[in-house]
Amino acid sequence: MDKYDSFIGKVLDGRYKILEMLGVGGMAFVLKAEDLMMNRIVAIKILNDQYNGDEQAETRFINESKAVAMLSHKNIVSVYDVSSSGDIDYIVMELIEGITLKQYMEQKGTLNWREALHFSTQICKALEHAHSRGIVHRDIKPHNIMILKDGSVKVADFGIAALENEIYENNGQAVGSIHYIAPEQARGECPDARSDVYSLGVVMYEICLL
Repeated sequence: MDKYDSFIGKVLDGRYKILEMLGVGGMAFVLKAEDLMMNRIVAIKILNDQYNGDEQAETRFINESKAVAMLSHKNIVSVYDVSSSGDIDYIVMELIEGITLKQYMEQKGTLNWREALHFSTQICKALEHAHSRGIVHRDIKPHNIMILKDGSVKVADFGIAALENEIYENNGQAVGSIHYIAPEQARGECPDARSDVYSLGVVMYEICLL
């Protein structure tokens, strides 16, 4: 039995009933769940087992997620709740019905300038909102940008990106995804809002020229 299957059917905190697995990442895995209190379907991101007992990682996971939960913008995936249930640390997020910008690019190839501008403008608005509240994404790339059916954009994984990069920094390694990071990130220095802007520039270059 896959270790993630054990979550199916569980109810976290008497409220979130786990329905199915959605995906696994390096830092966390994502489950689809029903919020029994609010009668809505949500996504739940849970810290991977390898970080259980790592007090610093768990603290960062909760703190970063709580900070992101204070963001409220139509171009940022909403965080509804941040909690712990036993030895499970998790965040409850808006469930997005769509595909990543990476998948969209793979389907369509090079985008025309109007479409590129349409997407980039929305990403800029999301970053402006986050930066105004002192939150840096640190890992802007097509994989972390969701495209909805109506063409609107939502930037995802603010908290997870920040947490992953904090751990990398502690190990003295370069932060972020190598193809998109700013020079200071490649040098292992702490990124700031300008680093996100640099990464967005790389994304814009990629979607127009690939």
